[in-house]
Amino acid sequence: MTASAAHTVSWEEGDQKPANPMAMSKTRRWLIVVIVSSGSLCVACTSSLYASAQENLQIEFGCSRQVATLGLSLFVFGLGLGPMILAPLSEFYGRRPIYVYSFSLFVVWLLPCALAQNMSTMLVGRFFDGFAGSAFLSVAGGTVSDLFSGHELSAPMMVYTAAPFLGPEIGPLVGGFINQYCPWRWSFYFLLIWGGIELVLILVFVPETYHPILLCQKARRIRLETGDDRWKAPMEPDPKRIAHAVLDSCKRPFQLLIFEPMCLNLCILSAILLGILYLFFGAFPLIFSTSHNFTLSQSGLSFLGLLVGMIFGIISDPIWRNNYQRLVRRRNDDSDEVDSRADPEFRLVPSIVGSIVIPVAIFGFGWTSYSSIHWIVPIIFSSFFGFGIILVYSAIFTFLVECYPMYAASALAANSFVRSSFAAAFPLFGYQLYQGIGFQWATSVLAFLALAMSPFPYIFYVFGKRLRKNSRFSAK
Repeated sequence: MTASAAHTVSWEEGDQKPANPMAMSKTRRWLIVVIVSSGSLCVACTSSLYASAQENLQIEFGCSRQVATLGLSLFVFGLGLGPMILAPLSEFYGRRPIYVYSFSLFVVWLLPCALAQNMSTMLVGRFFDGFAGSAFLSVAGGTVSDLFSGHELSAPMMVYTAAPFLGPEIGPLVGGFINQYCPWRWSFYFLLIWGGIELVLILVFVPETYHPILLCQKARRIRLETGDDRWKAPMEPDPKRIAHAVLDSCKRPFQLLIFEPMCLNLCILSAILLGILYLFFGAFPLIFSTSHNFTLSQSGLSFLGLLVGMIFGIISDPIWRNNYQRLVRRRNDDSDEVDSRADPEFRLVPSIVGSIVIPVAIFGFGWTSYSSIHWIVPIIFSSFFGFGIILVYSAIFTFLVECYPMYAASALAANSFVRSSFAAAFPLFGYQLYQGIGFQWATSVLAFLALAMSPFPYIFYVFGKRLRKNSRFSAK
């Protein structure tokens, strides 16, 4: 419903505090960013910490390695499925209710995992835990943009963006020590304690920040105070459209994957990389325990290479941002039109570099995994894989948002679904692959997969503008 201009509520001078999120003190805004980022880190860490407990689960429940691995796969699949169904609800109810209910359910579903007496209970708990946690991940980025204007957004968004990337590497690092010195259930007790603290912080310190919902609350308050029902917010959510919004959220990502070759191929590239990353959660302990006699905690520490590489990838962001601005200036100098955004293809430059680094890093990791070569060498190569994966992901995410501005949420949901599907599937065949053809050739198979997809960022950088002209979804 659109209100007439005379009776449309907005943020006005003198009424900005405390209702307008951007008018909060910088300390409070940063506190909210830290809380939602650490909550995202908790969810992401939960996905991979499980991998360190797999062998103990096999022993206690008498299940096969494949069945135990399903606990990792189902959680990740829930992470990919949840946003398409749950994310649209924030448009109708706001961000805070999604945080409170989804994170509460996330903590609740950790309980059957911690107390499971059979593998079936564990698998059901893991899927619904991932599904509940996904809603938090899908909404948290919006909160950061609610709190900061464009010129302030870079630093807080970098902090938030780091959490989902670093969490999967921190999981096995922490889990290795827990499962070496404590019963496996302490993996989930640790997550319950962490998740419980996060939930309390969310309840106490994270208010509603979604501007349309806040303006609706303001309009409702004015209507009650004045008795004038003409006062409306610019966007009044219609509860009758909830089912339609959820249906669109499920349908449009698949339309983009079917009809948009750029979206499809970039999603497949990022999906293969995440699949390889999650396969490594089983491969690293196998390689380092076999070739270098690593203990469980030492195998967890082997993920430090990936973690350090990703951190370097994240802090390299200003370099790529400066390069983007240089490309925009050069384009404007060569053209009569001045456009500060320029072509979405300019965002793909980091992914071109990353897609070159990644196959080299994977090949290097595989062929230095002999017991005769010092263990630090493959870990160094793994850091380049972590560095490259950040460059590819950050570039693809930004490109999808700018290439499909009207359908950005759907493009990211498509990417999330494909990525999570691959990340769920790859660990299921990883152990057999490494045992069947050996560490070196198994890793080479993964490198060849990454190599096969590596030309696409450059292809779309060169030909993307031409492809967008024939697209019914992308910005022309």
